[in-house]
Amino acid sequence: MDETNLLTREFETNRKHLRAVAYRMLGSLSEAEDAVQETWLRLNRTEMAEVTNLGGWRTTVVARICLDTLRARKSRREEPLGPHVPELVVSQDNLDQEAVMADSVGAALLVVLDTLPPAERLAFVLHDMFAVPFDDIAPVVGRSVAATRQLASRARRRVQGGTPPEPGADLSRQRKVVDAFLAASRSSDFAALLELLDPDVVFRADAVAVKMGSLPEISGAAAVAEVFKGRAQGAKPAMIDGALGAAVVLGGRLRIVLAITIQDDRISEINAIADPDEIKGFDVEVLST
Repeated sequence: MDETNLLTREFETNRKHLRAVAYRMLGSLSEAEDAVQETWLRLNRTEMAEVTNLGGWRTTVVARICLDTLRARKSRREEPLGPHVPELVVSQDNLDQEAVMADSVGAALLVVLDTLPPAERLAFVLHDMFAVPFDDIAPVVGRSVAATRQLASRARRRVQGGTPPEPGADLSRQRKVVDAFLAASRSSDFAALLELLDPDVVFRADAVAVKMGSLPEISGAAAVAEVFKGRAQGAKPAMIDGALGAAVVLGGRLRIVLAITIQDDRISEINAIADPDEIKGFDVEVLST
């Protein structure tokens, strides 16, 4: 059997899995089929000697295609039309049986998934539904591993809520938490920081932030409060990819992005991203104070 026939047979064997991944990402069987077909076309244009893990490569490629589709869908969506309505699977034979049974995807879940920003949706679907490691997802969304973990964590919290959040009310509560956290940080109010941090809060920093003097990971409210006490002088509340966070602006330049996860009005996770190339990939809107 020649190499082309072997690739064709392997791809067809893997097609149901790729379709399942694409469907979870897009909520549309027709778009999922298109994404899988585009993956096949790219496979035929790729030098196989450069691919060390064919299965992982196929999943990564179909994920990139789906991410582009979601971003294009978001950019052309008109507000009055409301969220994209997912296409329901009539027969489980349409998708990989094992994947369907594993995540029990349904209309309600797809509707909630459709409220997520594209990068969040991809991180959640690949990691939580298909057990793809964050190390493999990070290059697809153009984030560090820590930031990718943050995306999935934020998506997971929304999905577990079961219904799309009330954006205005949710962001208003989060804004109060972020404002209070930054104020307590600037004024070295250790007690206030402890009140705002979840007891099991985790702080993570990327490689560039570590070179700037941060530890790569810190756990526990007291330890994280100690780190932020007297800091955040240049930090301002900001929308980071559609979620509340903070941006450190020094000399008129965005230097650090703080991706913040808030749960039950307390901060449960903070990821500091200082890599300039990665920061360029974020959609950051610094908010007025």
